[in-house]
Amino acid sequence: MVHSRHHCALLALLIAAGSATSGVPEGEWVSYRDAYGAMVKFDKYGKAKHLIQNQFQVMAKDPSVAPDGLQLNLQGKTISVNLPLDATGRTVFPWSKVAYDENAALVLNRKAGRYLFRPRVSINVRPDGVYEAADLHAACEQALAFQKLVDSALRSSRCAGVRFVFARNVAEPGVKLRKGGEHAMPATAGPAFQGDPYQGFRVVNYRFEAGDKAQVATPNVPLAINPVYE
Repeated sequence: MVHSRHHCALLALLIAAGSATSGVPEGEWVSYRDAYGAMVKFDKYGKAKHLIQNQFQVMAKDPSVAPDGLQLNLQGKTISVNLPLDATGRTVFPWSKVAYDENAALVLNRKAGRYLFRPRVSINVRPDGVYEAADLHAACEQALAFQKLVDSALRSSRCAGVRFVFARNVAEPGVKLRKGGEHAMPATAGPAFQGDPYQGFRVVNYRFEAGDKAQVATPNVPLAINPVYE
């Protein structure tokens, strides 16, 4: 079972030959079993996780490479499934006994060696676009508790905030921060945290404060809300 170093770490590209991948160009696919091994940890995780989700993500190693036209398919002896990717390269992981038994291939329509394949833990997006700071903090803590189980390097980390990621074509995300009875004011925009993997996207950060009872409103639906650890 492949262990991810942390939520931004690589899922190892272990290329394994087999009849299930007959006809698939070498170097353009990754093993379903390897991906399964990394993803199943979250599925079997027994502690609180109702505020977070785990998806399978494909991301270019070169952040300047646009994801336009990127396609991922699950192919085996008897199985062929298209896995739609969102704008950040994430997809719902397909739990399939058939794919596991056949060691099916996760096939990319580009050179797989130029991409990262990994689990991605993120915070659930609310349909009303309104988030209590306490709920965002609780979601970050849920994500960190899980990550500490799979990455010992995070054991001394703490939740610092969250990162709202919006589409490239959103001119102004319009994220507002309200504290107590104060009027809503713009939340901090831009890469206020180190290690932002979403270059090219519109990013708005919210940093947790002790005793913060703020409320964050997002008129535009974010593509993702990611926990940030320090």
